[in-house]
Amino acid sequence: MTSPTEEFRRSRDFLLSTRTDYATAYQQFEWPRLEHFNFALDWFDAVLAVEQGDQAGLRIIEDDGTDNSYSFAELSRRSNQVANWLRSLGVIRGTRVLVVLGNQVELWETTLAVMKLGAVLIPATTLLTPADMADRVARANAGAVIIRPELAPRFDDVSGSYVRIVTGTAVPGWLSYADSSSSAETFHPDAPTLGDDPLLIYFTSGTTALPKLVEHTHTSYPVGHLSTMYWIGLQPGDVHLNVSSPGWAKHAWSCVFAPWIAGATTCLFNYQRFDARAMLDVLRDAKVTTFCAPPTVWRMLIQQDMSAWTTSLRELVGAGEPLNAEVIDRVRDAWGLTIRDGFGQTETTVQVGNSPGQKVIAGSMGRPIPGYRIDLVDPGSDAVESEGEICVRCEPEKPVGVMAGYRTANGPDVERNELAFAGGRYHTGDLARRDAEGYITYVGRTDDVFKSSDYRISPFELESVLIEHPAVAEAAVVPASDELRLAIPKAYITLVAGQTPSKELAGDILRHCRERLAGYKRVRRLEFGDLPKTISGKIRRVELRGAENTKSLTRNPMEYREEDFE
Repeated sequence: MTSPTEEFRRSRDFLLSTRTDYATAYQQFEWPRLEHFNFALDWFDAVLAVEQGDQAGLRIIEDDGTDNSYSFAELSRRSNQVANWLRSLGVIRGTRVLVVLGNQVELWETTLAVMKLGAVLIPATTLLTPADMADRVARANAGAVIIRPELAPRFDDVSGSYVRIVTGTAVPGWLSYADSSSSAETFHPDAPTLGDDPLLIYFTSGTTALPKLVEHTHTSYPVGHLSTMYWIGLQPGDVHLNVSSPGWAKHAWSCVFAPWIAGATTCLFNYQRFDARAMLDVLRDAKVTTFCAPPTVWRMLIQQDMSAWTTSLRELVGAGEPLNAEVIDRVRDAWGLTIRDGFGQTETTVQVGNSPGQKVIAGSMGRPIPGYRIDLVDPGSDAVESEGEICVRCEPEKPVGVMAGYRTANGPDVERNELAFAGGRYHTGDLARRDAEGYITYVGRTDDVFKSSDYRISPFELESVLIEHPAVAEAAVVPASDELRLAIPKAYITLVAGQTPSKELAGDILRHCRERLAGYKRVRRLEFGDLPKTISGKIRRVELRGAENTKSLTRNPMEYREEDFE
């Protein structure tokens, strides 16, 4: 009888061996279905800390040049101490632990420690307001809170009986994380961890409503991220740098699970303010081999002469929002490497992606990743079509990387789960189309696509054309009211550094669109300004749509229309 560690390793090694052989990986990969599994104990401690103990498991580079590395063996010992200390404070199996930390070593120590205890991690961003903190403590029933000291005032009015812990400078009324260093370096679990025990609760970004609670288990994320390791193309000994803020699912994807499944070093550039040149310096000097960044970062990087930086990079990926062909081409011209897009959600691991060594079709986010079967379902008829909502087949068995479900403060969110898993599929709420070779191209959120003169308009397609203009840094397209067509495409635009809004520039951008888009879907209005975003960095098109719906007849001075240039 094989152990959970052996079964997990077998699946991981199969994906490593078929890293560039998509057909074999997709046809033959099977998820390990583990009755018991604890990633921190059964993989990190049992394998990484033993076989790669001296290798850096984590490297954090500050923007002042400070550079600290922590070996797998050291992280194993320290997380044991933290786990023992938390247990002495009453944090036990099932306790919910709200963690609000930055890119600091305590975040990784705590993540491993909470896993070892069988407690439940609730990651949160340091940007949350006092009201957000109160909401998370209440709806997640948090039994402990671990934060940075400057965040303590945000909990002054957050009621509840929970253990209060701060890292760094002492705060009256809060326990000091530093005290954990006197605890034992050996940890003994109270019982085996069930694979379907809860491990993580994420609060989604809440672009349209109060954030949902997403629950993942000790297999859905640790084991599920085999798909993410495969998509990124990680290998043992790699140095992987991911640009993502702590508290969001993508941070766990690429700063914890995917690199550590592969036995790679997680490398962080902990900047206070993003600087493209500084990031390029780190990629070069830290000898980063695999790099993941959201489209916003890629768009800033290509404003530099990237060819001036010689790097050790082998794999480039992007996620969070779809990548535009213009960005991919610019990076390829500079480095001879192709950014490979991928698609997943807080609710899942990577479902669709361009895997290493495969043909990349401009604009496509790739094909289903091994372990996932994807249907495109017509929202009206529920028929599987070449275009429709991206849905993950969950029958006869749900892919391991799909969430356990949505939750409320009192248990499963039955109504929301019934909708999300209707028809034996997990419904993503995202639209796409599939070509004859199986490549899937993102269209937009189900609530982003709109009609103009009875034509369906995909904002993403228009935005891709807009950012090809050299003056445009970012763009978001939403419907604007029109008497003749009911709605017409309007673009909100942020310019690259050094460009100034003007009527002449607006005319040039509109002309650029007119030359590249069919008449029925060309941009007919544009407005210069900053784009509203969620705290995870995604553009809030819902806010822009709302602004259009409530606009008075008075035009914004920064808005320009086609008729202005007739």
